[in-house]
Amino acid sequence: MKADLILKGKKVFTGLQNQPEEAAVVIRGNKIVDVCSIEESRAYEGEGTRELVYPDQLIVPGFHDAHLHVMMGSLIENFCVMLGDAKSEEEAAAMVKEYADLHPDDEWIIGFGWDRNAWESKRDPHKSSLDRLLPDRPVFLLNVEAHYGWVNSCALDRAHIDETTPAPDFGIIEKDEKGGVTGILHESAMALITAIAFAFPRPKQEALLASFLAHTAKHGITSVDDLYGSRANEALDDYTLYKAFDEAGKLTTRLHFYPPMNGDIERAKRLRDEFRSEKLQMSGLKQFVDGVVTGHTAYMLEPYRDKPDSHGEPAFPEEDIKKWVAEADKEGFKVRLHAIGDRAIRLALDSFEEAKKANQTSDLRHAVEHVEVINPADLSRFHELGAIASIQPIHLALMPAEGYLHAIGAEKSPYCYTSKMLQDAGATLAFSSDFPVAPINPMLGLHRAVTRMDYYGQVAWNEAEAVSLADAIRYYTLGGAYGVHREHELGTLEKGKYADIAVLDCDLFSIPADGIKDAKVVLTVMDGQIVYQAEQD
Repeated sequence: MKADLILKGKKVFTGLQNQPEEAAVVIRGNKIVDVCSIEESRAYEGEGTRELVYPDQLIVPGFHDAHLHVMMGSLIENFCVMLGDAKSEEEAAAMVKEYADLHPDDEWIIGFGWDRNAWESKRDPHKSSLDRLLPDRPVFLLNVEAHYGWVNSCALDRAHIDETTPAPDFGIIEKDEKGGVTGILHESAMALITAIAFAFPRPKQEALLASFLAHTAKHGITSVDDLYGSRANEALDDYTLYKAFDEAGKLTTRLHFYPPMNGDIERAKRLRDEFRSEKLQMSGLKQFVDGVVTGHTAYMLEPYRDKPDSHGEPAFPEEDIKKWVAEADKEGFKVRLHAIGDRAIRLALDSFEEAKKANQTSDLRHAVEHVEVINPADLSRFHELGAIASIQPIHLALMPAEGYLHAIGAEKSPYCYTSKMLQDAGATLAFSSDFPVAPINPMLGLHRAVTRMDYYGQVAWNEAEAVSLADAIRYYTLGGAYGVHREHELGTLEKGKYADIAVLDCDLFSIPADGIKDAKVVLTVMDGQIVYQAEQD
C-alpha cells in the first residue's frame, strides 16, 4: 500500500510521549496508516507519493480549540473596530469614529475589546462620548470579555430602548442617578441590540464562515468546539450554513457545535440526529451559570469587595439549571456550563452530581467552562464526577490582575485561573481560546500555560499553576478530542486516526519558553488534505 503523503522529521510529537522524536507520519486518503521510522517509511513511497521533510520543525497533532464562537469570532476578526489598545473612553470613541469614516456603507458600526480596567478612569463609558462623534449611525461595542456592551443613542433608538424599557432576565440596562440610560448593557440586555445589528444576509454569513475556516487553517487548528455564545449572539446561529459547507466539501476544520441547553430537549435530539458527519457534529448542549467578574455578574460564594451588596446571581434559577442538566444527562447529552465564580462552579458540579445519581449515567464528560475562581474544596470533584475542566490559559492575561482581584479580594488569587491544581487533583483538562474573547492562535495559549505571564507580560500570575509544554500541547489536542468522545479518532498521531496534523516553524521544546508565542504554523493537514501551507521565503 503506497502513501499519498509522508511527513518526515526529527521532531515529531505524537502526544504519546513527553518529548518529540524522529519519525515519519504516513498518510493515505484521510487516515494515518503508520507512524514509523524514516527508514521504514520508504516502503510506503510510490510514484504518486508526496514527501515533505522538516528537519528542525515540530510536527504535532492538529490543534483542537475546545471552546470558541465561530460566527461571532469571524465577525469581530473581519468586520469590527478593535479597541484593545484604547487607553481611555475618549480614545476608544475616536477610534470608532475613524473606523466609521473608513466604512461609510456599514449600517452598524460594531466594535470589540474595550476594557475600563485598562483605562485610567476605571469607569464604564457613556453613550454621550459616542453621540458627540457619531450621532446618526448606530454603534455597538462589546467589551473585552463580551459580557457587556457600549452603545450610542442612535443604537438605543433603533432598538426602542429608553428609561422605561424593562431589562430581560439576567440582563441589566445601566441607568444614571436620574434614571437615564447610560449606554451600557449587560448580558442578555445586549440581545435587544444584537437582534437587529447581527441580522446579516446569507452572503455575508457565508463570507464569515469562509474567513473563519481560513483563519483556523493558518493556525494549525483542525477541530473546534463551537459553543453557544449567549442570548446576545443567537442572531448569528444558523447551523444550516455549516451543513451547506459540509455537503459542498468546504469544511477544512471539524466543527462540533453546542446549541443552548434551555429545556427544549426534543430540538436537541433532532439536531443530534441531523448533524453527525465526520466533519460536522452536534456534540452536546451549553448554557451559562453566571457572567464575569469584572461585570459583577460572576456568581460568588462571598460578596464582591468593591460591591459588598452583591455576590452576583445565576443566569437562570438554580432549580432550572439542575432540571435542564438532569434532562440532558438522561438523554445522553454532554453538557457544558459556563461557570466563572466559585459559587457558579460549585453549582455546575452539584448539577452534574445530582444528574449522575438520578440517571445512573457514566462517561458523559460534562464540562465546566472557564473555572476562573474556584474554591479549593471543589478541586477534587472534577475527577470524582468525570467532569472536564475547560480552560483558556490566555485569559489570565486578558486584563490587569489588580482590577480583577480588587473585585473579589486578593486572598482568592491563588485559586484564580488554576491548571496545575486541577491536574494534580486528577481532573481532565481541555485548552482553548474562547475566540474572539482572546486571539485564536494556539501558540499564545501554550505560552501562557507554561509561563503564566500576566497582562503586562512581565510577571507570572500564580506561577505554580504552570503546566509542562507536553501537557499543554496534549490539552490543546487530545483534551478537546476527549471532550467530544473522539479520542479514538483525533488528538494524537497514531495509526488509524484521521490525518489532522500541524507543522510549526520551530521546535517548541528547544527554544526559550517566551519564544513559544512567536512560533508560526507552516503546514496544516486536515482529513489528509493540505489546507494551509506557508509561502517559502
